[in-house]
Amino acid sequence: MKKRIAILGATGSIGKSSLDIISRNIENFEMVLLAARSNRQKLDELSKQFPGAVCILTGDSDEKLLSAIGEIKPDITINGISGAAGLKPSIAAINSGSHLALANKETIVMAGQLVMRLAKEKNVNIIPVDSEHSAIFHLIKGISHIKTAAPLNEKDDNNADEIVSEVLLTASGGPFRNLQIHEMEKVTVEDALTHPTWNMGPKITIDSASMANKGLEIIEACVFFKMPPEKIKVVIHPQSIVHSMIRLRNGVIYAQLSKPDMRHPIHDAIYWPCAAPLSLESVSFDSLTLEFFKPDVEKFPMLTLAQNAAKQGALYPCAYNAANEIAVEAFINKKIKFTDIPKITEKVLQNDWSGDCMCLESVLKADSEARLKAISFCKRGSL
Repeated sequence: MKKRIAILGATGSIGKSSLDIISRNIENFEMVLLAARSNRQKLDELSKQFPGAVCILTGDSDEKLLSAIGEIKPDITINGISGAAGLKPSIAAINSGSHLALANKETIVMAGQLVMRLAKEKNVNIIPVDSEHSAIFHLIKGISHIKTAAPLNEKDDNNADEIVSEVLLTASGGPFRNLQIHEMEKVTVEDALTHPTWNMGPKITIDSASMANKGLEIIEACVFFKMPPEKIKVVIHPQSIVHSMIRLRNGVIYAQLSKPDMRHPIHDAIYWPCAAPLSLESVSFDSLTLEFFKPDVEKFPMLTLAQNAAKQGALYPCAYNAANEIAVEAFINKKIKFTDIPKITEKVLQNDWSGDCMCLESVLKADSEARLKAISFCKRGSL
């Protein structure tokens, strides 16, 4: 039986990669819903390619999309929406009983505990599509047969936190990995939009340049894998071949390697829990150099801010995300400097965000309040 599949953010980079994978395996999938925020022309083209699918242009309103998800009830929903706008559609998909292939980091960063609880209640799987979290997800599943020794755990059930001593998130380092800290003040929007490895949308490309993207992934990993922040480490790996690693308590490290191509984690997510062949270029060891470096947290303060937000918990991760989104938008519009992004985020995080992270209304209120505070700081100019 074909899996009925929905793609949210169908005209973006995740959507395009998803459509490529599905088109290669159309005998296994039925496209039932395609949604885009603003690219009407591309969505019209997709409606002709998949005439049986409901196609929705959401604009600034999600109501039509949320209703459609509830009515159509896909078997699996790929959420490739960028930013906080992806949260409500993720919840709608889970409430409909759809498994969720999640590329939208903000769903977990803003409301991770709430969303994971809801997924458990609805008996729905959330499979990460970020290449890093996809790697960790499959690595942990791969060692799930390992039992901890009695002194570490006298229980019979396995616990990844007791088997895995450390999660190593790899990062390309972005376009400014080799810049000196004083040179960061002169970074332009055009500079920041040039990523050395990945081809992505403007917001996530800026996040990669500031390493806020990796900060979001730290928070995300804490929730997905039930790990404390101190067990999540970032490693700079410019080649983007190793997508992440886990270190076991015996010191052994397991790594996942593949070419930097988002079609790999998308393919694995939509076929989960089954494995299926995929014809993409493989890593060749005939001529391969892999480098690893410690990140410069002074040059990239968004990493430390994310680590601290994860430690504080509650609504601090939500505020981190909201402040960063506003600051990135202001930078793209050339209203602030690149180095103002972490400054604005830090100022917003200095407020009290100790509200109820298990209540959607509370999450959305914190998101709104953090954005207003960030906008205020952006307008002040001098930071």
